[in-house]
Amino acid sequence: MPSTLRYRIGAEATLELVMGDITHESTDAIVNAANSSLLGGGGVDGAIHRAAGPGLLAECKKIREQRGPLPQGKAVTTAGGHLKARYVIHTVGPIWQGGHVNEPQILESCYCNCLEEAERSACASVSFPSVSTGAFGYPVIPAAQIALRTVVDILHRPKSVRLVRFVLFDQNSFTAYARAAEKLGRDFPHYQIALDSTSS
Repeated sequence: MPSTLRYRIGAEATLELVMGDITHESTDAIVNAANSSLLGGGGVDGAIHRAAGPGLLAECKKIREQRGPLPQGKAVTTAGGHLKARYVIHTVGPIWQGGHVNEPQILESCYCNCLEEAERSACASVSFPSVSTGAFGYPVIPAAQIALRTVVDILHRPKSVRLVRFVLFDQNSFTAYARAAEKLGRDFPHYQIALDSTSS
């Protein structure tokens, strides 16, 4: 399987799946799979804080002082610090508890609210990690299906965001997202998902 898959979404938007390190992304914004404290942590959250530098933590502390902890499913934007991306959009995904406490709905809200934040900042491109599938334990296959369905649905609306890239940490996640994209295109032909021949 190639390491980059590119899909045309309708006439104007693009969805990409890549394996890589989200801290190296040069899209207008990257998404941080944060915890409610906004004070950094492990996994993607810790990597983004380390790469962005101390200014990111300082800005997060100010937001926390003003608004308190960030609830699950919500999102907030900070500057990108030393990252190539101009903005970091922080979202708190659900902790997997068997799917019985609204985890799918909360995960969908993460993606919706992140793209709303990106729209407010007039971003044309956003890179996402696979939210909640690391330490929070959300199974990657259903998480990928929710992520792609939500994002593709939004990409069909008139928005500033025209490119969404999922930056996936390992082969297992990449394969799960690729299969979810194939299933989405098959099950919902009106989404007009077409694999681009330039995928590599």
